Amino acid sequence: MSDPDEVGRRPGRLGVGVVGAGRVGAVLGNALRAAGHAVVGASGISEDSRERIETLLPGVPNLEVPDVLERAELVLLAVPDDALGPLVSGLADTGAWQPGQLAIHTSGRYGTDVLEPARQGGAIPLAIHPAMTFTGTSLDLARLEGCTFAVTAPAPVLPIGQALVVEIGGEPVVVDEHARGLYHAALAHGANHLVVLVAQAAQALEAAGVELPGRVLAPLLSAALEQATRSADARDGVGPGAISALTGPVSRGDVGTVRRHLTELSALAAASGATDVPDSYTELARGATRRALASHRIGDTAAQALLDALDGASGESPAERKTQ
Repeated sequence: MSDPDEVGRRPGRLGVGVVGAGRVGAVLGNALRAAGHAVVGASGISEDSRERIETLLPGVPNLEVPDVLERAELVLLAVPDDALGPLVSGLADTGAWQPGQLAIHTSGRYGTDVLEPARQGGAIPLAIHPAMTFTGTSLDLARLEGCTFAVTAPAPVLPIGQALVVEIGGEPVVVDEHARGLYHAALAHGANHLVVLVAQAAQALEAAGVELPGRVLAPLLSAALEQATRSADARDGVGPGAISALTGPVSRGDVGTVRRHLTELSALAAASGATDVPDSYTELARGATRRALASHRIGDTAAQALLDALDGASGESPAERKTQ
């Protein structure tokens, strides 16, 4: 592994190769560079990737993937989930992995099993996933401070992954190999579906004549999110957790208001074709009702009345719903 950029390297610093200079790879490469490591090469095919290398990794050569591995002591694999396995295997087939080389991927979906071909080639496997959305710009760098990173690795090398996360300002959290899928599903469900929820609420507000729906939603949703996440952490394994932050008609057992919401959202769907809006409202309101009941926010009578109203909105009878 050759390193053309030894100047200024502190003892213990590594030559980093970035495979996939997308939104995540270029930013993390920049952060590792700021921590004193030398980025010795990056691969980027698309125009956006090439621009990110020039902007976030100035002076770093844009190389073919095998050339990045040849130079690097730490290989950062920041490629789409579905491309990761074939990439690792393909590089192993050509003998590209080197003994002692750190092979680190940033996929939330996988642990280190996907890196087995690299391990067989002598590389040290680590999975490090930042629980953050990336813009692929310098704006992301400040957001890395305090960001949680899921770290999965064989026990002997787990401290290496944790140390790298701390170096770039993150907070390492160990996630077992078998739990990576559930971990990633939780993040995707929360973040991705939050975006869908905002889009649906904004569409309804626009239909109600609100010109700037984002401005209306921002303080309300920000306050709700802050309170819910704080309550989730305060749970300590007991108590209601995030649902204690629930407000609105379900938390009050206000069936009449829920029925009115369903009527209005059904009308919106008929007028605009946005049938996902009443469907989402109905399903999430069911979940809110059940969790409010379980946490004793509402009683059995109120919960049943709410579920009956919601079952009627979906065209299912309460008896049919209970059998599912």
